[in-house]
Amino acid sequence: MSNLSWPYFFADYYRSLEFLAAIVGVFIFVSTADDLFIDTWFWLRRLRRYFTIRPHHPRLTELQLREKDEQHLAIMIPAWLEFDVIAPMLENMVATLEYKNYMLFAGTYCNDARTIAEVERMRRRYRHLIRVEVPHAGPTNKADCLNWIVQAAFLEEKKRGIKFAGMVLHDSEDVVHPLELKYFNYLLPRIDFVQLPVTSLERGWHEFVAGTYMDEFAEWHTKDLVVRESLTGMVPSAGVGTCFSKRALADLAAETNNQPFNTATLTEDYDIGTRLARRNMKQIFGKFPVQYIAQRHAFFGLGGLKVHSMTLPMSVREYFPDKFRAAYRQKARWTLGISLQGWTQVGWEGSLANRYLLLRDRKGLVTSFIAIAAYFLLLNFLLFVAADHLGLWTVYYPSLFAPDSWLIPLMAANSAALLLRAVQRFYFVSSMYGWEHGLLSIPRMVLGNAINAMAAGRAWRQFIVHLFTGKPLVWDKTMHDFPSDEQLVRKRERLGDLLLSWQAINEADLERALKIQQQTGMVLGQVLVREKMIEPSIVDEALSFQMDQEGLLRPSHTESSLSTGAL
Repeated sequence: MSNLSWPYFFADYYRSLEFLAAIVGVFIFVSTADDLFIDTWFWLRRLRRYFTIRPHHPRLTELQLREKDEQHLAIMIPAWLEFDVIAPMLENMVATLEYKNYMLFAGTYCNDARTIAEVERMRRRYRHLIRVEVPHAGPTNKADCLNWIVQAAFLEEKKRGIKFAGMVLHDSEDVVHPLELKYFNYLLPRIDFVQLPVTSLERGWHEFVAGTYMDEFAEWHTKDLVVRESLTGMVPSAGVGTCFSKRALADLAAETNNQPFNTATLTEDYDIGTRLARRNMKQIFGKFPVQYIAQRHAFFGLGGLKVHSMTLPMSVREYFPDKFRAAYRQKARWTLGISLQGWTQVGWEGSLANRYLLLRDRKGLVTSFIAIAAYFLLLNFLLFVAADHLGLWTVYYPSLFAPDSWLIPLMAANSAALLLRAVQRFYFVSSMYGWEHGLLSIPRMVLGNAINAMAAGRAWRQFIVHLFTGKPLVWDKTMHDFPSDEQLVRKRERLGDLLLSWQAINEADLERALKIQQQTGMVLGQVLVREKMIEPSIVDEALSFQMDQEGLLRPSHTESSLSTGAL
């Protein structure tokens, strides 16, 4: 190409950028109109409830939750390669929950020896924990594991002569609130499906990938799910923090050959919410205000440590991936299940509002790439501006973006909408994590869009390969982290209370042991072992657990054994 041709080449290239910008601008405007509708509905609904509902309807209180008699509840925990987090998760759950009448069901695969070993170690400690083995090799998918857990829970009902009022879904990295089961217990059996908000545990300011989860869940589970419930009465399960009434799962199991969870999708949680809505079962997005305590170093980690008390909706918290590859692979599974498999299996059924929300769920298959195209265009236009100022760009064609062009108000509207998005993101994130993370959420929007685009690309590729080759879509494992004891701010429990929470002893045995302790002067652990109420190994493990709660080094077996009188 001659030197005389280069200016015309760049002029042609710039003209093609303008055409592409016009197309991208229209797509963004349509998507923005969708977002603006959700925003308007949310804020108008909040104002209406503030002035017309709250003054006349007192809020549910913690006392009301505690006053209701406890029903039997089951907690379902599917596990594949969760050997590094499931034990501390179970420890924290048992120590945290302010509830006695529940059982834990952990599903493991026959070829996952390390997870089996960890669950078995916990099972020896907790009498209310049952390990359910999936008899075929994993990974299959989460729904398959859950179906085996559901059947095991039904069998346990018959064995013990009890009836579960509800069954709660959790993952192996979840951090629960003490009142979670009390809240579900209060709503059962009149509500068939309860979904709690899901939020990310707070990350450091420099953890940008993990920070995108903080930002997105803070907005989605404060605004978007509220609007979805308001518009359709249907709430998709988030896969954790979901309580199903026994009736709901039993009805689904009866119609699907004992497989209430759909094994043909990677997002069985989203699918089951839709199927229950079709059966007109009552669903709610539960928002019960509770107190949370957060410890933060002020001013982006540079200031002193401060303790903050916040009133927020009770939620399930967890750590999400902090690496780019892990993040887009996890989101690819969500996109594949919700958008692509949901499209083929759920279709476009339901009311107009429901079909609108289905479209909103699936628009990311296209708009994820539109966002990346917008960044590409912005970078190119900035380079042309620089070239113009340096005198390197000399040949121009009449611009599509002339002052009287319809594209100017279109771009102005898109810019205003982007500003609105940033303001709302700042509001929702800062309300939960402080103003520093609120500010950081704005640049993290760019990173979040890049992750979502990679996820959409991976989802499309997997789905197309599946269609043409029949290759099965299996559980794409995401490795998880669980917070340390210091991050959870645990407090030390007395030995008797600890063993009660483990269901290693019952209240009658503890009361009898305490009377003997008063009469003999023996320590409680020795009384329990002497009276054959408990195995010595369980008392030793409880003592070690107490020492860990205090932040001390775990004592040796000799130091913690019953023979030394350390109890």
